[in-house]
Amino acid sequence: MQTCDTLLGMNFHAARGRSEKRRVDGRWRLSRSASRLFLATAFLTGILCGQNHDLGYEDTPILPGLPYRVHDPKRPHPPVVSPAKDPGGAPSDAIVLFNGKDLSEWHTTKDDGGAGNSPWKVGDGYFEVVPKAGNLATNKKFGNFQLHIEWASPTQITGTSQERGNSGVFLMGKFEIQVLDSYHNPTYADGQAGSIYGQWPPLANAVRPTGEWNSYDIVFEAPRFAGGKLLEPAYITLFLNGILLHNRKAAMGPTLHRELAHYEALPAEDSLVLQDHGNRVRYRNVWIRRLSSYDLPEK
Repeated sequence: MQTCDTLLGMNFHAARGRSEKRRVDGRWRLSRSASRLFLATAFLTGILCGQNHDLGYEDTPILPGLPYRVHDPKRPHPPVVSPAKDPGGAPSDAIVLFNGKDLSEWHTTKDDGGAGNSPWKVGDGYFEVVPKAGNLATNKKFGNFQLHIEWASPTQITGTSQERGNSGVFLMGKFEIQVLDSYHNPTYADGQAGSIYGQWPPLANAVRPTGEWNSYDIVFEAPRFAGGKLLEPAYITLFLNGILLHNRKAAMGPTLHRELAHYEALPAEDSLVLQDHGNRVRYRNVWIRRLSSYDLPEK
């Protein structure tokens, strides 16, 4: 079946063949009757072919490595996600991990995986580390995700370096994004707020003054294994208070203290864990989105 553009070209040549041979300014021009014939047939061709490219084109090149053309009308559309009314709020497809009232999405756990001693404190729209209660882990497990979480160090300044407002966000329970009061608080570069702990310092120190709320926005890509062998490391993108700290940075392995990180086989998904490091760090507005692939079938 001829495309609409081809049919239009055929119409032009047919009209030109029937035209009177008039030469104007050194060029051949269609006569008035031939021009009318071309416009009429072009109009009818447009109607018959349904020339409307709002949804794409069927005569464009195939994209490399894909079954779709450039601007392919058959390519699946992404699902609709409604953003929150306020910046930092949970979008419509997010899993809200803290509703401002209780910790029903969490449980306490020790570093060795055993049960924690007691729940963390829940206040007015926030929850807080209870020293020696144990870490807090999500009941649900996640692999690739987008995470938003807000935190604040204690308003009263005590301690220095790693003993001041210390906690951590452990992605899949293994890869730590450091939480620390790094406002005028010198420490080692790969241990300050926003570092991939023990591996990569942040690109900037963007923390707010002591006691003020900070926000992390994290995109995490889980490591991939086949037969226990690492195929792809974990990748981390991190913004602190809207400032980029890591841009799809490869993690060297699960977090270790004073040792080299390395990979061993890990599950495809695991819990998000918040660390009890003995400091009364607060958290609020915690939500997470599972990340999917491109070109999934439309629902």
